[in-house]
Amino acid sequence: MRPSFFLNHILFGICLFLLSCVICRFLVTRFRVMDVPNDRSSHSVPVSKAGGIAIVGTFLAGILAIYIFAGESMIREPYFIGFVCSALLVAIISFYDDVKGNSFLFRFFIQAIAATVVMVFGMVISEFEFPLDGRAQLGISKYVITFLWIVGLTNAYNFMDGINGLAAGTAVIAGLFFGIISFGQGSDLAYIISCVVVAGTLGFFVFNFPRARLFMGDVGSTFLGFVFATLAIIAALYDHSHTSFFVMPLLLFHFIYDAFFTFLRRLIRGENVFLAHRTHLYQLFVGLGYSHTKVSIFYFAVGIIQGFGAWWMVHMYGDKRVLVFIPYLLFQVAYSFIIIKKAKNGGLL
Repeated sequence: MRPSFFLNHILFGICLFLLSCVICRFLVTRFRVMDVPNDRSSHSVPVSKAGGIAIVGTFLAGILAIYIFAGESMIREPYFIGFVCSALLVAIISFYDDVKGNSFLFRFFIQAIAATVVMVFGMVISEFEFPLDGRAQLGISKYVITFLWIVGLTNAYNFMDGINGLAAGTAVIAGLFFGIISFGQGSDLAYIISCVVVAGTLGFFVFNFPRARLFMGDVGSTFLGFVFATLAIIAALYDHSHTSFFVMPLLLFHFIYDAFFTFLRRLIRGENVFLAHRTHLYQLFVGLGYSHTKVSIFYFAVGIIQGFGAWWMVHMYGDKRVLVFIPYLLFQVAYSFIIIKKAKNGGLL
């Protein structure tokens, strides 16, 4: 690979990072869509929650540059158009929600439409690799699985955006590892889109961690979740790399586990799972007296370890790859047991 190849992409990433920083600076000083603290908030003073605009805006600039200057990196145009249009739909409605506020059912309906758009354009999880059984075609269930994956990760990422730096830092780590792994397997599009996501989110991150001068809001968190979910499908089935679909679930396993565990625990307890709350594992971790910075750094460390696990996984024989999840699952079970026990002892539950 020519050195100029990496130099051009590094310069491209730096330009997007600086663009994101400029947009964030404007949002902090001029565009005042404020998140006013309430009894569920983790902050005590109003903070602008429009930071996701910088992530989305930088993504659009990067996508436009790719479309104009890197035609050889394109997957089939219907897939590309479906990916971009559906992601923008999620971002626009989420921004409207940040400004006006909507019910969860309304947001879910829009996310369902966006997921359907993805499937209509042909991006569907059509097969899995299982231990012992090998590769299996999913048949008609592929549409259900694709829908649940996209909508589920979109919401999981949104739920995990509750303390300084957590969602943005995790996006940088996951995007960086996904870019490296997919590039190592011959990727063009998945790799460069990962670079765009990392650069744009990193520009926001410097305004969000360790002190938050800006929140990403739903426009940022749901957009990132949706992009990661869809990118995993594109990389597995349509990109040159054919990166294992299981890479993205492992990179974001701590987010997926926290969201699913909390949903299931509240459902079993008979709580209204559609009402806002502060009982995610990371929120209870903060409630035990740890700072946003310490909790976020803990999740960053877990994300990095998952990243190395994902790198290891793609070098394994296909039908054994899901076995890599086992140690991470055991860790999360132990972590959740400790946090729940301490939260109960501390009167948080």
